[in-house]
Amino acid sequence: MSRAPVIAIDGPSASGKGTVAARVAQALGFHYLDSGALYRVTAFAAQDSGLPLTDEPALARLAEGLDIRFDGVEVYLHGQPVGEAIRSEEVGRAASRIAALPRLRLALLGRQRAFRQPPGLVTDGRDMGSTVFPEASLKVFLTASAEERAQRRYKQLIEKGLPANVTALLQDLRERDARDAARSTAPLRQMADARLLDTSHLTIDRAVEQVLAWYRATVSGSAAA
Repeated sequence: MSRAPVIAIDGPSASGKGTVAARVAQALGFHYLDSGALYRVTAFAAQDSGLPLTDEPALARLAEGLDIRFDGVEVYLHGQPVGEAIRSEEVGRAASRIAALPRLRLALLGRQRAFRQPPGLVTDGRDMGSTVFPEASLKVFLTASAEERAQRRYKQLIEKGLPANVTALLQDLRERDARDAARSTAPLRQMADARLLDTSHLTIDRAVEQVLAWYRATVSGSAAA
């Protein structure tokens, strides 16, 4: 594995980790990996082909054969843009379900680690710091209250002209949190060496500044050592 530095940002759904991670990567000139997009693309492809979300061996084979490409924030599946399609609530729920399958997670592990290239990588997900990049230079557990996350998701959907119900969104987020934390393989949890960043009352800019400050302090400390 490349020894390029990694900033791993984990956290629950709708906590803002993707936006923060992308902006940190841009500020540092690093590569960016939205690991959740890999599961969303797999879920989308499974639904599109009529594959049952309970067929673990078939889902693992599907994931291994998918032609997935990232170009900035856009995601391509077999050459076709699917960035908007995989962000639907339906695909998100399906991705959360299949993410609990050990064989599927193993099938995607190598793909995720391949994104670690010079000059560095910023990645977000549920198990980036615990399983995929346990030796990351900086680990951040980015979270927010369930109520705040539901409000954010509600605003995003309304701005896109999509129907949304904040009560239903809150229930869905709580169910996802419980499912992600309870799964046997790579559960969502804050690692002992991860910095906690609660964004409930923070702007995106402030959250980005904090992660950058932590990383620069880490780099300075390594250089001094």
